[in-house]
Amino acid sequence: MPPVFPRPAHEPLAPVGPLGERPAGAPSETAYTTTAPRHPGEAPAETTRRLRPVVAEPEEREPAPPVTPDPALSWSAPMSPAAGRPVVTFGEPEGYDDDARPGPLGRRGRPRLAAVAACLVLGLGLVGGAVTGSWLVGDSEAAAAKDSFATARSLWHSVPVDQLFPPTVAGQGAGPGGADRTWTRTAVAPDSGCKDAFDPLLRKALSPVGCQRLLRATYTDATQTYVTTVGLLFTKADATATASLAKRFTDEGLDRRTDLMPRPYGPGFDVDQRASWTVSVLTDAPVVVYAVSGWADGRTVDEPQPAEDAVRPGATTAPAQAGLGHEAKGLADRVERSLRKQVGPYASERPT
Repeated sequence: MPPVFPRPAHEPLAPVGPLGERPAGAPSETAYTTTAPRHPGEAPAETTRRLRPVVAEPEEREPAPPVTPDPALSWSAPMSPAAGRPVVTFGEPEGYDDDARPGPLGRRGRPRLAAVAACLVLGLGLVGGAVTGSWLVGDSEAAAAKDSFATARSLWHSVPVDQLFPPTVAGQGAGPGGADRTWTRTAVAPDSGCKDAFDPLLRKALSPVGCQRLLRATYTDATQTYVTTVGLLFTKADATATASLAKRFTDEGLDRRTDLMPRPYGPGFDVDQRASWTVSVLTDAPVVVYAVSGWADGRTVDEPQPAEDAVRPGATTAPAQAGLGHEAKGLADRVERSLRKQVGPYASERPT
């Protein structure tokens, strides 16, 4: 091993350049001096010298005077008369549009306000149109009803007798328990007035609407066991008087009084054979529809029963058990339906 010559303690280490060598002229922060041991087994001595930064001593400054708040600027300080109220302004609030982009709130509401106003105007227009349309429809319906009422008054001479009183009338489900009935016409009375056509009390009850014409026909069932007279009394009254009479018959029960039974028509059908009856005052036409039924063999009836009572389930009277209530009510209903069918075509064909 070659000998190591000691270096003087005051001599600095050489700078290290590239790859561990210090560049020339670079200051050395730390200098190391290594001395090889003079004797075998002696540890080498190391002398280290480090440079410490020099901290400048802080300059002594005069302490700042204490800051005291101005009482005039306090919230609780009274305002002088000369001084005006402080003006406080706030920034315009920021809103967001439908795409989450910021923008002033005032601009956002204007388009929507216009849309709401447009919808309101449109809605008011629709409502007004609907109300006007309902008025027009109501007026149109009232005019049509008035025309139909007036048209029905002349049906007694403008419609053939076979249409008002068909030779054969089918009564599907008109019998007791929903049984079918078929009636065949046996007699037709010539159109006439109401003299001697009704009993005195019934004639008096019908007098408020007057009597223009009376049409009657008599039918028998398929077994020729029963006979039924059906009548159409065309009155002189207007719609108001007709409605008033219909209300009186309903409220006072005039259609159920035995002393107000209609009279029958035709050979083999006498007043003592009357067993059940019905009287209906129409409100949409100046017509009173009635029917009265009895046995065809000429037997008399001591206790006639109104058809409304005779057709009720559980009725035990002789007219009810025989189905005479169904005969009167069923035939009157079919003739009334036939009459209503005649009103429509004649009303539509009325010249404008």
